Amino acid sequence: MKRLSLLLAGIAAFAAMPAAAQTLAITGGRVVIGDGSEPIDGGTVVIRDGRVVAAGANVAVPPGAQVVDARGKWVTPGVVAGFSRIGLVEVDAVDATNDTQANNSPFNAALDIAPAINPEATAVAVSRAAGVTRAVVSPSTGRSIFGGQGAVIDLGGDMHPITRARLFQYVELGEDGAGDAGGSRASAHAMLRNALREARELSRPGGRPDDVLLTRADATALVEVLAGRQLLLVHAERTSDILQVLALRTEFPTLRIVLVGATEGWRVAREIASAHVPVIANALNDLPASFEQVSATQSNVGRMRAAGVTVAIGMLNDDEARQVRLSTQYAGNLVALTHVPGATGLTWSQAFQAISSAPAGRRGDVVIWDGDPLELATGVDAVWIDGVRQSLENRQTRLRDRYRQPQEGNLPHSYDPR
Repeated sequence: MKRLSLLLAGIAAFAAMPAAAQTLAITGGRVVIGDGSEPIDGGTVVIRDGRVVAAGANVAVPPGAQVVDARGKWVTPGVVAGFSRIGLVEVDAVDATNDTQANNSPFNAALDIAPAINPEATAVAVSRAAGVTRAVVSPSTGRSIFGGQGAVIDLGGDMHPITRARLFQYVELGEDGAGDAGGSRASAHAMLRNALREARELSRPGGRPDDVLLTRADATALVEVLAGRQLLLVHAERTSDILQVLALRTEFPTLRIVLVGATEGWRVAREIASAHVPVIANALNDLPASFEQVSATQSNVGRMRAAGVTVAIGMLNDDEARQVRLSTQYAGNLVALTHVPGATGLTWSQAFQAISSAPAGRRGDVVIWDGDPLELATGVDAVWIDGVRQSLENRQTRLRDRYRQPQEGNLPHSYDPR
């Protein structure tokens, strides 16, 4: 079972890497590797051909490299939004700008959200300026528990955002899945197992039986899940639902499952760790927002991590199409929990690892910050994605500049009038 670093890694082993011939050395900063190790003062990061080829103390600057002086700054891997819908939505209430779900489509598991990603969505540039360089983007469900196939994207300022298309299949269980499946959890679990069985029959000689519920396209998509070539991201919050998801491996041992949500995961953290199933969790679900989150606690992530679960921070049902920039704030809150009596949080290095691209196969996603990146007052000085320096301009900065010095008379144009 490959660990969740595959998601946070930008899937380097599978993705094409854009060429970046320039060699860059960022020197003198407080370097964070992002693998859970402690920050390194006075470190150096070297980027060559779009990848980080060296990072740490006593790293030599290659001859001819462009040198960036980061003394007094923090230098980290780019932040990864562990679960999002960025690039799929501009205005939620305007259907024409919302591509998260297909309520009237005859297909579900076969849907691929990659062609719908809009790299010019307002939230992309805003998030990039906040140090977010990659995102796991998932569809929502429409008429079925299967939402379709999600992707990993980069937030670079170009029209080629897809790092890895069709990386995972997204499934809704729990309360929402029960609604999608006809009204009960029993129906949702039966639908999931039946769909996997249909896909299994399709992959065998002679095809599949006549009484089928899936279209051939949907069943074909699930063949990739059964073969372990595609991750299965399952949204489950309640303890009993989580255990049912883990039990899928009994009948389908090759599934590569990732739990999403898992608000009550702390109650079965040992079972999750023993199954080697990673979790993408919201950082601070500390109140029971639904009946399936009765055991919610702000210590959930810390307790799962302490039990040996690989945990990344995501933003499921938390304005995840626009506010992935809050990932650093959430990570910082988990650090603050270590100072709350009776609570279980994360160390600073563990928290940054949970939002980091460092297990990334060393992609050249690097951010320079003017202070501790998990502090609210810290700003971003520079961002590189695949070794290419990015513009930090976005709609908010343009509005700021437009109204920074109000004058009498007509306001400046909000667009280029030429």
